[in-house]
Amino acid sequence: MAAVAVVVFIALYFVEAGYGYLFNPKFGFPVPNKVAWVLMECPVFFAMAALWWMSPVRFEVAPLLLFIVFQTHYFQRSFIFPMLIRGNSKMPVGIMLMGMVFNTLNAIMQGGWVFYYGNYEGWMSKPFIYIGIAVWLFGFITNLHSDYIIRHLRKPGDTKHYIPKGGMFRYVSSANYFGEFMEWVGFAIATWSWAGAVFALWTFANLGPRSASLYKRYEREFGEEFTSLKRKRIIPFIY
Repeated sequence: MAAVAVVVFIALYFVEAGYGYLFNPKFGFPVPNKVAWVLMECPVFFAMAALWWMSPVRFEVAPLLLFIVFQTHYFQRSFIFPMLIRGNSKMPVGIMLMGMVFNTLNAIMQGGWVFYYGNYEGWMSKPFIYIGIAVWLFGFITNLHSDYIIRHLRKPGDTKHYIPKGGMFRYVSSANYFGEFMEWVGFAIATWSWAGAVFALWTFANLGPRSASLYKRYEREFGEEFTSLKRKRIIPFIY
């Protein structure tokens, strides 16, 4: 999985994932964004819930806390975020299906580790879970706030593009992606597992190249208005 993430990271620098601002019909016929996001994200929510329910450690404190953290993100992403999307934007069906497959496999990997293979006895006395959840919470709040800024760039009926400003957008052009990446870095620390680390790597392999593509699009569309802001792409002060 880690090796595939490296391949995906390189490939996405040459082939843009064509959804959202970078929509491209070559990835299949368009599906309404609200429907696509629900269908793409909900499999991981339900798969993780099933793995938790069948687990013999489901009510032990550390696995339960890790489960709640994971599910909080995916409940928001599956059922709240899609309902907040404005406009009539679309997602290619190919992107949606690839997301469904990855999310299902990832639920099996994360749930398999947390509920069946990992050993979290005495974990609440270790620093990893507290540091990790703090990092996750920072990322979660950053992601929510950045999505809020993006949603409110346009007034009803407006179709123009605007440069997001405020919050972590002061430092990076893709603050929402930075927030999501930090969530899964935090989860990897909290679980202290290869499964969590691979997921964080996968997240950057997907969002790093996408943030670079968005950066180039902003440069082309807004020119000096954008470049004068001197933002990085996804990681403040670094990349």
